[in-house]
Amino acid sequence: MSTPDTSARWALPLCWTAVLLDGFDLVVLGTVLPVLLDRHEWGITPASASVVSTAGLVGMMLGALAIGTVTDVVGRRRALIFAVASFSLFTALCAVAPSIFAFGLLRFLAGLGLGGCLPTGIALVTEFARADRRGTATTTIMTGYHVGAVTTALLGIVVVPSLGWRALFLIGAAPALVLVPLMLRHLPETGSFRRGGDRPSLGDTGAVVRSLFQPGFARPTIAFWVASFMGLLLVYGLNTWLPQIMRAAGYPLGAALGLLLTLNVGAVIGLLVAGAVADRFGVRRSTTAWFTASAVFLSLLSIKLPGIGVYLAVLVTGCFVFSSQVLVYAYVGRAHLDSNRATGLGWTAGVGRVGAICGPLLGGALLTAGIAHPWGFYAFGLVAALGAVAVAAVGAAATNRDATPAAAVPESRG
Repeated sequence: MSTPDTSARWALPLCWTAVLLDGFDLVVLGTVLPVLLDRHEWGITPASASVVSTAGLVGMMLGALAIGTVTDVVGRRRALIFAVASFSLFTALCAVAPSIFAFGLLRFLAGLGLGGCLPTGIALVTEFARADRRGTATTTIMTGYHVGAVTTALLGIVVVPSLGWRALFLIGAAPALVLVPLMLRHLPETGSFRRGGDRPSLGDTGAVVRSLFQPGFARPTIAFWVASFMGLLLVYGLNTWLPQIMRAAGYPLGAALGLLLTLNVGAVIGLLVAGAVADRFGVRRSTTAWFTASAVFLSLLSIKLPGIGVYLAVLVTGCFVFSSQVLVYAYVGRAHLDSNRATGLGWTAGVGRVGAICGPLLGGALLTAGIAHPWGFYAFGLVAALGAVAVAAVGAAATNRDATPAAAVPESRG
């Protein structure tokens, strides 16, 4: 039997690994779609490929809304185990999909489970972290997202040519064979759920959602949704179209792809710094500053720089753009109570997924109009500025509302 402290130490690595699956999902479709299109698998076209991509994002949006809310009713532990297991099952089934319709449906169903991993994992880790380390806890868990993305991209280079695209989905599902048993044995439940108390039943999850709009929560809730929409619009828009925008600016293809990698390296650096800054100077001030810096550096990318200068500029931009969204999650986790923290995170992430869908559409529209450079950078810079305004609109009251971290509890096996 684990001691309380030992059990609590399992929370971060297990949740980090669950969030790593989100990083896998970000990259896997982009890795296999060129192969599917080249081989005309199932008669797939760019249009149907876009539908499949959107289906997965819609599933993640609905999963974040639903599982995030249910988490505040059934507990973080059960919800996270269910999310990981369901995502992994449907991801494995993608490897044997017989048609483009079945493939898209499985991507949607996998997205439902995956959408719950992030808000539930952040809620659980937040409640086990010390109050003065919650920003660092959130940014640390989100490094798993980028590790998963980079690992999947590298696996795609090795696996797809030799074993085929279907093998990549089996590899993405395989971690659950180890992760789910470890969660069943070691993942702790937070003290608020162990202590019990009056909580809504599973049939009254609407009460949990309504709690986001009770006095003192309504304005922060809307402001967080706007900030998350802007943050994920930036993440997905830039990850999808940065190479093409840089090519429109006159950079060669090789350099443009290298700049995308540089942007994501900057994201990892930014995550390592942002949490410590938020814990030291306050999450509201830090998140506002991060979005503001994103707006400035995105706008500056419109200036064509020689040699290493453009790489440095993109690296610094990546440091701010990606961790801005993660700081929003850290802020939400700190501004809500134990009773509605996962719901707040789930709805913030879910609304943000709408931004994730709009980001590629915005970049595509600018490229189609032939104005991606320089106006693409100005447009994304404006999005970042709106994110800063939204964070500033949360208000100081929400910043000061911080629940006491849940005490560590013995491991649960049921």
